[in-house]
Amino acid sequence: MISHLFETGWSKLSCGSRALEEVEHTVGPLSDQRTEGVRDVGVSLLSECVILGNSELLALRSEGDVIIGGLFPVHYLVSNSRDTYNSKPQNGPCNGFDDRAFRWMMTMIFAVEEINRNPALLPGVTLGYHIMDSCDHIHTSLRNIQRITTDSGRCLTGSPITAVVGLASSSPTGAIAHILGPFSIPLVSYFATCACLTDKHTYPSFLRTVPSDLFQVRGLVELVKFFGWNWVGTVGTLDDYSRYGIQAFSNQFIQLGGCLAYHLTIPQSPTLGEIGAMADTLQSSNAKVVVVFASEVQLQELFSELAARNVSGIQWVASESWVTANMLTAPQFHLLLQGTLGFSFPGVYIPGLREFLLKVRPKAEPGFEFHNMLWEEVFDCRLEFTENTTDSPERPVCTGSEDLSNLQSSYTELSKVRISYNVYKAVYAIAHALHDLLECGYVGATTAEAGCKKNASKPIELLSYLKRVNFTNQFGEKVHFDENGEPVPLYDIINRQKDSKGKIRFVKVGSYDGSVPIRQQLQLNQSKIVWTGGLSQVPVSLCTDPCPPGSRQARRPGEPQCCFDCLPCAEGEISNQTECTKCPEYYWSDKRKVECVAGVDDFLSVYDTMGIILITLTLLGVVMTTVITTVFHHFRATPIVRANNSEISFLLLVSLKLCFLCSLPFIGKPSTWTCRLRQAAFGVSFVLCLSCLLVKTIVVLLAFRSTGPGSGAMKLFGPAQQRTLILCTTAPQVCLCAGWLSAAPPFPFRNPMYQASTGKIVVECRELWPAGFYLVLGYIGLLASLCLLLAYLGRKLPDTFNEAKLITFSMIIFCAVWLSFIPAHVSSPGKFTVAVEIFAILASSFGLLFCIFVPKCFIILVRPENNVKKRMIKSPR
Repeated sequence: MISHLFETGWSKLSCGSRALEEVEHTVGPLSDQRTEGVRDVGVSLLSECVILGNSELLALRSEGDVIIGGLFPVHYLVSNSRDTYNSKPQNGPCNGFDDRAFRWMMTMIFAVEEINRNPALLPGVTLGYHIMDSCDHIHTSLRNIQRITTDSGRCLTGSPITAVVGLASSSPTGAIAHILGPFSIPLVSYFATCACLTDKHTYPSFLRTVPSDLFQVRGLVELVKFFGWNWVGTVGTLDDYSRYGIQAFSNQFIQLGGCLAYHLTIPQSPTLGEIGAMADTLQSSNAKVVVVFASEVQLQELFSELAARNVSGIQWVASESWVTANMLTAPQFHLLLQGTLGFSFPGVYIPGLREFLLKVRPKAEPGFEFHNMLWEEVFDCRLEFTENTTDSPERPVCTGSEDLSNLQSSYTELSKVRISYNVYKAVYAIAHALHDLLECGYVGATTAEAGCKKNASKPIELLSYLKRVNFTNQFGEKVHFDENGEPVPLYDIINRQKDSKGKIRFVKVGSYDGSVPIRQQLQLNQSKIVWTGGLSQVPVSLCTDPCPPGSRQARRPGEPQCCFDCLPCAEGEISNQTECTKCPEYYWSDKRKVECVAGVDDFLSVYDTMGIILITLTLLGVVMTTVITTVFHHFRATPIVRANNSEISFLLLVSLKLCFLCSLPFIGKPSTWTCRLRQAAFGVSFVLCLSCLLVKTIVVLLAFRSTGPGSGAMKLFGPAQQRTLILCTTAPQVCLCAGWLSAAPPFPFRNPMYQASTGKIVVECRELWPAGFYLVLGYIGLLASLCLLLAYLGRKLPDTFNEAKLITFSMIIFCAVWLSFIPAHVSSPGKFTVAVEIFAILASSFGLLFCIFVPKCFIILVRPENNVKKRMIKSPR
C-alpha cells in the first residue's frame, strides 16, 4: 500500500514537473508571474494525468496521423455526489441522453472520415479523433479534456491532440479554454456564444464557428423594438451564457427606452416551489413578451409547469440555444410555445450525413456505448448486453435491427442542420489549417525548413494557421475568423409554427446580418410570422397603453419609465403621446391638441356687427353735427346763435365733428398710421371741444355778472382773449401728443394672450409708453372738471335759455361716461377694449351735441318766437 502511494505521488510530481518543462520548451522561458499561473494549472490539474490515464471513461476514438479531440454534451444531467472526505471522491454518473448532441458528435466523425477520403485535402495524412462526453458540466468537462489530451502518462504539452472541437455551453467552454490556452492548443467551439469568450488575453487559443452573443443581443434588441415591445420580461440561468446575454440585452434595451418587467433566474437544480413561483410571475405579469437566454434542458421544467397550467398568450423571444430544440416540440408544449420567435444559426443540408447517421447500430463491443445509449433512448427499449440497471424491466427488449429511417427525432431531423453544420465547419477549418501548415511549415519557418512534414503539426504552430484560415466550403460559405477568432455574424430568424399535421416546424421568417450597415441588418417577412396562440396580429406588450391624443405621460414614482399616467395637455400645447410641447407663437392647439393651427387675427372689423353699429353711430353723429352747423349758419344772425360769440359755437361744432370722426381709426385692422393717429386725434379733438365749452362758460358767467354792455369784465375777455384761451388750453395737449408720438409711438401688435382659449390673436395697438395715454386722458378730465365747476356756478343765472345749465348737464354726462370708461377699458378683453373706447367717444360727443345744440335748434326751428333778444335776457329781480 505504501509502495503504491509512493509510486502514485512520484508519478504526479514528475508529470507536473515535466509539464512545466515542456511548456517552457514550447512557448519560451516563463516569467515568475506567468510560471506561477501555469504551476497552478499544472500542479492542481495536470498532475492528475497518470491517474486519469487509467480511468474508465466512455469515448469514441480513432487513430490517425493527427488526432483531433472532441467534447459534446451527450448527456445533460450530472448527479450531485456528496463527498465524505473518508474516501476518494467518485465521479457522478451522467444522465439524460441527448440524441441531438449525439448527432453533433457523429457529425464530427462524419467530417473526419470525409476529409480522409478527400485526396486534395491533407494528402498522405489521416485524421483521427478522440471524443468524450462533457455532460454539459464544468467538472466533467475538465476531467474529460484531461483524458483526451493525455496519452500513456504524457501530459498536456506532450499531448498527441492537435486541436479540440468543443463545447456547447459557454461556462464549460470557458473552463476548458483556460486550461488549453497556456499550451496553445486550439479550442474551436461550435455552440459557445458568450461574449465573454472574445477576450483573447484570457482565452488566447479559443476560436468558434458561431458568432458572439454580442451580435445576437443587438439583433434581439432591434427585433423587440421593431415590433414596439417596450415592456418585456427576461428569463435566464446562472451560467455565463445566460448571465452575459441577459445583462447585455437589458443594458441595450433600456438605453433605447425599453423597460424590464422582471428577470427570472432558473437555479441549477430548481425545487418545485421555485418553479411554481417563477410560473406565477410569468402568468400574472402584464408583460406579454419574454426574452429567454437558456438551453432547452434548463427550460424544460419551467415550461412543463406552464404547460400544465395551460398558460398561453406569452410571446417568447428565444436565443439560438433553444429556438430550434426538438426537445420542446412535444405536443404538451404546443399551446405554450407556438409562435415563438428567435435567432438561429443558418442551416444547410449536408449531403451524405443522413445516410451516415442511419448506419449507426448497437453493439456489445467496447467503444459503442454511446450508440447503445442512442438506441435505447430513441426506441424506448433496453439492450440485453448493456449494464443499465436503472431501466425499468417493463421496457421492451431491443433487437438491434430497428429502423432509424422511420424514426421522428432530433437525431434524424436533417432537413437543415445548424449546430451540426458548425461542427462540420470546425473540423474543416482545422483540416485546412493543417493543410496550410504541412504545406508551408510552421509560422516563421525559413524556405529550407518548409515542406510537408507530418511531425510538424504542433498545437502552437497549428493555432497560428487556424487563426488565418480562409476557404470557401462546398456550400459557398466563406469560412474564416477575425482577430478575435469570430466568424461572420449571420443569423436566421426562426418562427415556431404548427403545420397541417399538428407538428411544430421551424420556419425562417427573416435574417440578421451583423456585418452590414445597421439599417440593413434586420430583414423580416412579417406576413409569414405566426404569433403566440396561432394569431396573425402582433402581440402588444406595454406596461401602460399609449396616452390618447392631447395628453402626455406622467411618470409613476418608483416605477419604470414605461409605466405612467396620462395627463391632458394645457391649452396652447400639443402632444406626441409622450410629452406636451407648446405651439409656436401665433399658433394654437386644435380641439384634440394634436396639431398647431395658425391663429386667426381678431380685431374690430368694419364687417363685424359691432363695427357696423359703431360706424353707423359715428356717421350719424357727423351728419347731425353737419346739419346743426348748417342750421346755425343759416340762422347766424338770430340772437340765439349770436349769443356768447357765435364764432366759438361754430368752432365747437367743428371740434364735435372731429370727435365723432376720431372714432373711425379705431375700427379696422390696426396699422402703423392708425395706431399713431387714433389717440392723438382723440386727445386733441376733445381738448379743443372742452376748451370751447370752457370759454363759453366763462363768457356766460362774465356776461351775467357785469352791470351792462361794454362793462370792464367783458372788455377784458373779448374775442381775442377767448381765442387766446382756446389756443393756450389746447396747446399743452398738442405738445403732449407730439412728444408721445415722436418718442414712443404706439405700434400694431399681435397679442397671443387669448390664443389658447379662443384660438384668436388680438391685433391691437401696443403702447410703448402707457402713461402717455393716461396723461392725455387726464388732461381731458381736468378741463372737463373745470368746465363742470364753472357751469355749475352759473346754472341759476336769470336767463330764458341758460346755456350754463346746458353745459352743466353735458359735462355731467361727459364725466360720467369717461369715469365709467376706465374700469371698462381695463377689464374688456381683446377687441372689446377698442369698442369701449369708441363707445365712450361717441357717448360723450352725442352728450355734448344733444345737451348744447339740440335745444337751440329746437328754438330756432320750432319756437322762432323765442329767438328774439328780449326773450334771451330777463332783467334781474
